[in-house]
Amino acid sequence: MIEVKNIYKTFFVPHEVKALVNVSNTINVGEVVVVCGPSGSGKSTFLRCLNRLETAEQGQILVDGVDIFDPKNNINTVRAEMGMVFQSFNLYPHLNILGNVTIAQKLVRKRNKKQSEEIAMKLLEKVGIADKAHAYPSNLSGGQQQRVAIARALAMDPKIMLFDEPTSALDPEMIGEVLDVMKALAKEGMTM
Repeated sequence: MIEVKNIYKTFFVPHEVKALVNVSNTINVGEVVVVCGPSGSGKSTFLRCLNRLETAEQGQILVDGVDIFDPKNNINTVRAEMGMVFQSFNLYPHLNILGNVTIAQKLVRKRNKKQSEEIAMKLLEKVGIADKAHAYPSNLSGGQQQRVAIARALAMDPKIMLFDEPTSALDPEMIGEVLDVMKALAKEGMTM
């Protein structure tokens, strides 16, 4: 599903930092891979390179056979197949939870309102917060907001889910809620 070949990524602010040096990996369909290491070791940079939020200077990344660095390939088409959940929830504060989970479905997947709301409600039920569909992000706990972020990513029917420390901003009692959702996705065969 993902093939990473010898990627390099360097940052130059305020001085040169080699975040990724000759990194290679293969991630198969349905596989769950954990990237671990100390702060500053390049974990987030690696994930951000996988959907080209960061661009590696060298190497190659193939996602479902598509070279994401080839200018002939539309990166947005690749990104539409890849969900990403960040450390910060990145929910739209002016939209209720249902709106947060339906907006990309309408804009990117071109689903109508009824279809996108049906999918959103099924996913909100799956992550255990369907009763919060009409609440706003500011009225939810961190764990609930992160589960909305997961539902939003899943609403796009991704082939791959990327999680960038999705529990790091949560209180200890909220971590279990998010991990339970991630475990369920793994059991269903999601590539993560």
